Amino acid sequence: MKAFGPIPPGFEAIDGELVISGRKVSDIANEAGGTPLFVYARELLEKRMADLRAAMPEQLSIHYAVKANPFGPLLGTMAGLADGFDIASAGELEMALAAGMAADRISFAGPGKRDAELEAAITAGATLNLESPTEARRVLAIAERIGATPRLAIRVNPAFELRGSGMKMGGGAKPFGMDEALVAPLAREIIASGAEWRGLHIFAGSQSLDSAALIEAQANTLALAALLTDEIGAPLPHLNMGGGFGIPYFPKDEALDIASIGIALGERFADLPHALKDTHFAIELGRYLVGEAGVYLSRVVDRKESHGATFLVTDGGMHHVLAVSGNFGSVVRRNYPIAIATRFDAEAEEEVTVVGCLCTPLDRLGDEVMLPRAEVGDIVAIFATGAYGASASPSAFLGQGPAREILV
Repeated sequence: MKAFGPIPPGFEAIDGELVISGRKVSDIANEAGGTPLFVYARELLEKRMADLRAAMPEQLSIHYAVKANPFGPLLGTMAGLADGFDIASAGELEMALAAGMAADRISFAGPGKRDAELEAAITAGATLNLESPTEARRVLAIAERIGATPRLAIRVNPAFELRGSGMKMGGGAKPFGMDEALVAPLAREIIASGAEWRGLHIFAGSQSLDSAALIEAQANTLALAALLTDEIGAPLPHLNMGGGFGIPYFPKDEALDIASIGIALGERFADLPHALKDTHFAIELGRYLVGEAGVYLSRVVDRKESHGATFLVTDGGMHHVLAVSGNFGSVVRRNYPIAIATRFDAEAEEEVTVVGCLCTPLDRLGDEVMLPRAEVGDIVAIFATGAYGASASPSAFLGQGPAREILV
């Protein structure tokens, strides 16, 4: 038997069945047209943002990283909750604008931006987080050609990294951002060109559950920003401090202590270096804002025995939730939070392996887990799937197609 991750708070049972935003999952699935289905709970999105704002210093803006989940109705909700959007493509720029986010509250990062994407961002009035001196000069040439003033920031590849990060974005050679030594000369060049100088973007890593490591990274970020600002010799209008806040996925994971992070950051803000006295600060978060508000539902289509093991075969699979199968950056596969949604308050009584419908042994959604007995027609719920699910999985694999999505 193998353990699975903790089910996030905010979920309960009515008549033995999982409810999301006060509605039974079977009713939600019927409304959506069936399973497989991602369900996103609006009330959990709102609560997460409210709790985060209460914990963080008042002067800190909170941005949503669209890549975590770009589902249109969810984006519309987040546009009303977040102070800005962070994007990584022209496609996300279109989605962000369609969701109602003002262009001057959108920042565009990511290596390999094509000329058409740069021009779209300049035309819309979004901030471009420049990843290299070459990209900067391409932007300036495009802006001159179309007669526009670009809004430009520099993404920094810091020498430090976020300790314990699930995905390191700084420290050492990286395709993201510019090494510290390149920043000040390029910033001065940008300012001299007449472009609108928007500041720095410093992102050290993601998916950390270690509050002490995040506090340390934020302190390092502020110190580096002050040093670079002094070298640039001009005020720093804006500092995007990155994110890195993680959520529990696996056994023994514990929720991040955001209160301690907020207290430490508040103390830093109360004693800022002179170079940052007039700077506006923001953090960008994706999975932390939406991950635990999402549940993936698939229906049992077969129950079978093989060499003494029981398999529940569902109509879903890794083509919708690649990370759940362990094939999205994991070194060792571990079980996400999982439940039989239609028997949510029943006692666990059997060890089963939950698999998807794909013809590959990689398609495992729950490996040797203890669950209530489930039959054909029951619904399996996998929690913490509101981020990097539908949009980060190979839905075209074997011609299966995408899952349905709904915001409730």
